[in-house]
Amino acid sequence: MKYIKNIFLTLFLSIFLYSCATTMTPLEVNQTLPMLTKSKYLTAEETQNPNCKSLTRGKNYVAPQGLTVKDDLRNAAAGIDEWVTIDGGNAYKLINFRWITISTDKYGSPTSTQLVIDFDIYICK
Repeated sequence: MKYIKNIFLTLFLSIFLYSCATTMTPLEVNQTLPMLTKSKYLTAEETQNPNCKSLTRGKNYVAPQGLTVKDDLRNAAAGIDEWVTIDGGNAYKLINFRWITISTDKYGSPTSTQLVIDFDIYICK
C-alpha cells in the first residue's frame, strides 16, 4: 500500500512540476504550434513559393494566459487562426515568440507568464 502511495505522490509531483514550467524551447514551439492551428504553418522556404502571397506582415498577438505553457500555445494558435481568417488568408509564418513575465515570486523568479506571438499572414493556392 505504501508503494502505491509513493507512486501516486511521485506522479502528482511530476505533473505539478511540469505545469509550473513558464516557457518552451524554440524547437518545442515550432513542433507543437502547427499541430494546434487550423491554418497552414509555413516555413521560410515555403513563403518563397509563387503560389503563396503575403497579406499581412508583422502581426502581433498577445495570447490569453493559460494554466500551462501548452495552454498558452493553444490560446496563441486560436488567435493566429482568427487573424488569418479575418485577413482572408489560409496560412501563416511564425516570425518570433516570447513569454513575458506578468508576476514574480519574492526572489524574482517568474511565477506567471504570457505568450506573445509575431507572425505574417499568407494566402496560398
